[in-house]
Amino acid sequence: MRRDALSSLEVPAAAGAPSGAPRSDWATLARLFPYLWQYRWRVLVALGFLVGAKLANVGVPLLLKRLVDSLSIEPGDPRALLVVPVGLLLAYGGLRLCTSLFTELRELVFAKATEGAARSISLQVFRHLHSLSLRFHLERQTGGMTRDIERGTRGVNSLISYSLYSIIPTLIEVVLVLSLLGAKFDLWFAGITGAALVVYIVFTVTVTEWRTRYRKTMNELDSKAHTKAIDSLLNYETVKYFNNEDYETRRYDESLESLRRAKLKSQSTLSVLNSGQQLIIATALVAMLWRATEGVVAGRMTLGDLVMINAFMIQLYIPLNFLGVIYREIKQALTDLEKMFGLLEREREIDDAPGAPALQVQAGTVRFDNVSFAYDPSRPILHGLSFEVPAGRKVAVVGPSGAGKSTLARLLFRFYDVSAGSISIDGQDIRSVTQASLRQAIGIVPQDTVLFNDTVEYNIAYGRPGATRAEVEAAARAAHIHGFIAATPQGYDTMVGERGLKLSGGEKQRVAIARTLLKNPPILIFDEATSALDSANERAIQAELASAARNKTALVIAHRLSTVVDAHEILVLDAGRIIERGTHARLLAAGGRYAQMWALQQSGSE
Repeated sequence: MRRDALSSLEVPAAAGAPSGAPRSDWATLARLFPYLWQYRWRVLVALGFLVGAKLANVGVPLLLKRLVDSLSIEPGDPRALLVVPVGLLLAYGGLRLCTSLFTELRELVFAKATEGAARSISLQVFRHLHSLSLRFHLERQTGGMTRDIERGTRGVNSLISYSLYSIIPTLIEVVLVLSLLGAKFDLWFAGITGAALVVYIVFTVTVTEWRTRYRKTMNELDSKAHTKAIDSLLNYETVKYFNNEDYETRRYDESLESLRRAKLKSQSTLSVLNSGQQLIIATALVAMLWRATEGVVAGRMTLGDLVMINAFMIQLYIPLNFLGVIYREIKQALTDLEKMFGLLEREREIDDAPGAPALQVQAGTVRFDNVSFAYDPSRPILHGLSFEVPAGRKVAVVGPSGAGKSTLARLLFRFYDVSAGSISIDGQDIRSVTQASLRQAIGIVPQDTVLFNDTVEYNIAYGRPGATRAEVEAAARAAHIHGFIAATPQGYDTMVGERGLKLSGGEKQRVAIARTLLKNPPILIFDEATSALDSANERAIQAELASAARNKTALVIAHRLSTVVDAHEILVLDAGRIIERGTHARLLAAGGRYAQMWALQQSGSE
């Protein structure tokens, strides 16, 4: 086989997999075993069909020998028509049919096990990735990580297929052929065949291990090129804003050129491997046929024996010819599986406490008690914050960019755990309850709204999957976007594009408001919820938001002070500390930082 099947490629550690020492191949196989164990009866039945197929396959040369020997008559002999071995011919065809039939039955029986194991692993990885912290997802490289999952899933199929359909059948056939050659003829035939197999396997493994570093370099460069392409396309608008199409093309071409050189090195080492394999096989074939021919000439063997030995060698030659590729693919599949299992073993930075109960929301009082936090220990963000959002009240947080306002929302959602202090809801520390129940009780309209590449209805209904069209429309009306949706040709079936790029910033924000209103949780967070809206729409939606927040606990993070004048308490945050607090009127009367910000924004509006 002259092609180097690149069915799967490694990715660099930056793609999200742990950077620790890789596990051994046996450890990876042990990790895969439980997924197959649930299909153990199918595995056993498939192995039965496999043995049946190989017995039929080995029987073909034996029958071919008898067929040739039975035809040892002189040409023109009148008995020629009477001695045509019809039974042997039919048996020969039957064995060929059985070989194919058992092979197909084996694949049919085992397909469910292969696909089922791949599905189980992929689903577990997908769920685990969603359980990892926000920090992991902010640091990941999406293109490389998706390659990990894609190739790991394909690696399950490759590993099972190659081992069950190639390695095990070849071993069974080799054992049967060596046994027959040793029993029926002298040990030279079995010795030559066995020696060739040993030399072939040792050569293949040695050269393949030597080639691994070239393959690894090629795989890493492939992932880097893929990541650059994905990153550039995801940031299409930024590329256009700065007229950098040629720059992005040059960057991508540099990656492709490095990949091309690495592929050439890999191909040259593949040629060395293939040439050596063919030399070993050709040498063994010549030695076997020389021995068989000498036996026929000496009268120790019949012509049928020569044909049988040749047929055996051809049958062994075919799987041997693929052995190098199979070994490479199995090694690559194990590497891909190890990368995907590495994702599974990525520890959850934020995890539920053992036996954690669900959050019980009664009033909905939120309390930050002496909370300190830092994304990086060397750069603290929050310093000993203490405040309370009483049940059914609206508390606003204002301050300059970088003061730590949005961090409060992330901590309340428990995307991160506090470095010191605690956050509680109705007296329950959010670290002691399940994350699912915590997030079910909180709704958020984020500052940066990202939508799914689906319909408008899907994105609004995401706030409460299973909601009816009437409920979706009611939420859209409350968010003042129903009129816009109804005016589009497809209405609620309008596709919003990747990350919602087909909608304006204001339209995306109103969709986000609608889906939060549809969720209808007891605690609401508005993180610059109307920052992308014009003044008229902002005033209209503010009334709806105030109505939606009635009798609910609301934390409002705002830049525009005009949106929080009705808050029960306003906290002024600066450099992670609360420097002022009070109502709008009281803060204006104090003449401090809030009053300065208000005056500045009012003069800007005028």
